[in-house]
Amino acid sequence: MTWWPASDEELNAPRTNEYEYVKEVLDFGWHNTSSPGVNMRLELAFAERFGVNYAITHNSGTGTMHSCLIAAGVGPGDEVIVPPITAAATSYVVIHQNAVPVYADLDPRTFEIDAASIREHITPYTKAIIPVALYGLSPDMDEIMAIAREHNLVVIEDCAQCFLGEYKGRLVGTIGDMASFSFQGSKHMTSGDGGIVITDSERYAKGVRQAMVFAYSTIEAASAGTTAPPKEVRQDPGFARHLALGWNYRLPELAAASALGQLERLDDLVGWRQAVAAGYAEVIQGHDWLAPQLVPKGLVNAYWCYTVLLDSDEITWHQLRDKIVEFGGEPVYGSWRVTYLEPAFAEERFYGKGCPNYCPLYKGTPQRYAPGLCPVAESIQPRLLQFRTNYIRPRAERQYEALAKAIAFFEGKA
Repeated sequence: MTWWPASDEELNAPRTNEYEYVKEVLDFGWHNTSSPGVNMRLELAFAERFGVNYAITHNSGTGTMHSCLIAAGVGPGDEVIVPPITAAATSYVVIHQNAVPVYADLDPRTFEIDAASIREHITPYTKAIIPVALYGLSPDMDEIMAIAREHNLVVIEDCAQCFLGEYKGRLVGTIGDMASFSFQGSKHMTSGDGGIVITDSERYAKGVRQAMVFAYSTIEAASAGTTAPPKEVRQDPGFARHLALGWNYRLPELAAASALGQLERLDDLVGWRQAVAAGYAEVIQGHDWLAPQLVPKGLVNAYWCYTVLLDSDEITWHQLRDKIVEFGGEPVYGSWRVTYLEPAFAEERFYGKGCPNYCPLYKGTPQRYAPGLCPVAESIQPRLLQFRTNYIRPRAERQYEALAKAIAFFEGKA
């Protein structure tokens, strides 16, 4: 039976070793060059759970994607194809590398990046694709990988919202060259913040780990948990530390302790959200003006949230949301704005001197971040309702009831 907490007490009760792992770190104390090795244990356990060779922890799901781009060799003059609806971090990390985000449109039913649109946006300057498993559902990875192999592109799966989702029998995150997961507070498993990269490639794993920790010359891909050179090496005044430009994306041991405990019950945490999502599906079934995210055959949605498209010219997004609240429900989230219409992108508030769009190293056509770039995304974004799936049972039932009453009201049955 799926674990579904019935109260806050049950939700917050220690169900795993989380408290013990955190206590272990606190009891060990804070040291510059030694630790109880919780990061290493988390990396090994995560890699084993996903059936890959390498996992590298980070302090955020933004740092993870940035490190992946560095490992892939993305830099000035390159283009990276991304979707227009998701957290802006997916685009920001491209800017961090002074590369150019190029937006491919979405499938109108799955809300995922459309492989056909990706193909249309490939140029001689395209270096990578970041397909996002939006809301917990995988995009069409077979098509995306075929396009990538045809054009020699690196695929970095953004799985921030998708833990244990499946694509035709494979775990989402194990299909591309690298995959980025987030441990931010709203995700299926969390350490407050943090993230992890997985890959089967030793070359990419080493590149990610070096990017994550100042490009230390002693970092080896196979050394799980490695975040600094050994003390005896660091003490040498002649030690050449840094091979390249690197960043400080280390995950603190306390956060790793919490994540390790949550990983041990990941099946429960994902199953809980899927159970809540099933309740929403029951409520909206048969009401054609509410179109849930389509889950194609052979795919398993991890349901970071349950997303519905308001397909009506008579009812506005705000009217439906307000009516749900009026009937005792909690406010519903709207989608992020289309990323390229955010002020930072529309007004190109990036690096100075016009970079990356007008970087002297970029020979492509400067991107124009304006309405009309991705018509499907612009059409559906204002009409998406994102229902939370991390509710305890009584709160979920109140939300179902409020949603049902709102639907009845607008259909004239109240």
